[in-house]
Amino acid sequence: MNARGSTGTENALELRGVSKRFGALAALSDIELTVRPGERRAVLGSNGAGKTTLFNCITGDFPPSEGSIRFFGEDITAFPAQERIRRGLRRTYQISLLFSGLTVIDNVYLACLGVSRGRFSFLRARRDDALVASAEELTRMVNLWDARDTMVSDLSYGQQRQLEIAMALSGAPRFILFDEPAAGLSPTERRELITILNGLPDHMGYIIIEHDMDVALRVSEYVSMMHNGRIFKEGKPAEIEDDPEVQALYLGGDAA
Repeated sequence: MNARGSTGTENALELRGVSKRFGALAALSDIELTVRPGERRAVLGSNGAGKTTLFNCITGDFPPSEGSIRFFGEDITAFPAQERIRRGLRRTYQISLLFSGLTVIDNVYLACLGVSRGRFSFLRARRDDALVASAEELTRMVNLWDARDTMVSDLSYGQQRQLEIAMALSGAPRFILFDEPAAGLSPTERRELITILNGLPDHMGYIIIEHDMDVALRVSEYVSMMHNGRIFKEGKPAEIEDDPEVQALYLGGDAA
């Protein structure tokens, strides 16, 4: 397991015995997951495997029914989502959450404002405002600088996903959860996404949920495979790609 960018001994994420039930349905069962600072992890599995529920428990959208979640050594199991954001945890969603009536740069600026100390200020930003500079830097990082003054409603779908990444990067997060960022992208847009994710700062770890195995394996250092709400196999990308059980369950082959 690669600890690229690690500066301490605490893990970025630790899930111990995490389960989530909705009535009689067990969406997650006894999840054990450890991710080091700076690590890039892919979580793969077929529809219904529990991937999005896992993200919802980590971010605080759904509290776990059992188990504990630690973020850089701190127990955040009972924290609301906003407290987790303040501690540097970010997430993108399968469905775009953008302000379509604003420009690219305005969307990124508002994301930066939302996680800043002055987030309740109604003063118009100056050109030398530090948040404006941050928004400009993030817009460049996701290759949207040339489209910075474009209305979000006029962006291509792929550009909108790039914008979501820029907004998730606001406030220098310590860790990011990417929820199917390649969904609906063209081959060219997927290559752009791979370039953006691989170009993130080394200290910035993430977990990516992705149905496109080719994308996931090219942007991750370690892979956790989920099935029926459990993690049933973990390994490096090459090990997972060649595993017969993974091919049977994920790629639709015949199970042994």
